[in-house]
Parts: sequence; structure tokens; C-alpha cells
Amino acid sequence: MVRFSLSAVGADRPGIVAALTGALVDAGCNLLDSTMAILQGQFAVLLVVSAPDTVSAQSIETVLAPAARRFELMLAVRPLAGSVPDAADAAGREPWVLAIHGADRPGIVHAVTAALAEVGGNVVDLATHLVDRGDTPLYAMTVRATLPPGMAQSAAEHVRAAAARVGVRCSFHRDDADIL
Repeated sequence: MVRFSLSAVGADRPGIVAALTGALVDAGCNLLDSTMAILQGQFAVLLVVSAPDTVSAQSIETVLAPAARRFELMLAVRPLAGSVPDAADAAGREPWVLAIHGADRPGIVHAVTAALAEVGGNVVDLATHLVDRGDTPLYAMTVRATLPPGMAQSAAEHVRAAAARVGVRCSFHRDDADIL
């Protein structure tokens, strides 16, 4: 089996996910990882799929072309080289969640993620939302990140200071996800 990344973006409409995933099944692909969202009326999807060795990025694009045309999607398919990273690669890293909020202004994401990177943090997932509250839109951001062992306290202080410099607040807590 080979793996591919697939991304598609376009105006949100019912049936996009069904059309894309149906075409992938028809091509012999299996959906491994996915993230999908609607951002201000635009649908965005990023998938990692596996396929038989005989399948190419071009053949996947060809199978997806009718859905892409029907829904006016910008589509990209790329092969993924190498093996799937082993969970041991992240061994010892600690999972954390950062919740950031404050008045909207340019530079919030950059300030927080740069501060996180400076202490060895790695962003695993990031979502932002602009909440319209009349005169003062509220910006909310949630970041799931991993940190080197023992770095949580200093990382929290460093990131909170960076957040304060751009006028937002940051809370930091351990990501204790439920185990399935």
C-alpha cells in the first residue's frame, strides 16, 4: 500500500464529503486520517489515504475530477514518502492544550506559536475562531501541542508573556484525552 495526502477547498455545499469519499472508495483508497472544517463559508479538507501500489496521485486526481468540477473545488493530491511515524518518535513528549482569547488583532497566532517553538513545543492541532461581538470582535484560539519533558512550567510562562504582549490571555493545561 502507498499513502497520499489530499486537500480540497471550495465554497461549502451539502454533499462534498460524500462525493469525495465515494470516489476514493471507488479508487480502492482507504481513509487513514482526516480533518475537515467550514471556515467563513469555505469548506476545507485534508486527508491521508492509503491505496494499492498500482494507484498514483494522478489516477486519484482523475477519479476525483468529476466531484471537484461539480463542487468547484481546488484539489491537490500528493504521494507521501516513507513510513508512518512511530509513536515512539514522540516518546517522552508531554501533551498540553493552550486556550487563548482576547480582542482580535494581527499577530496573535504568530506570537503564540513562535513562543511555543522557542521552548521546543510542537503544534499538533490549532483552531481559531472570530466571535463577532459588535465593536470588539473576540478572537479565540485553541492549540494542542507537545512539549519536551519537564518544560511545562517554563513554557507556560514564556507563552503567556508572548500572549500578553499582543493583548490576549492564555491558559495552559495538560491534555488528558480520554483513552478509547
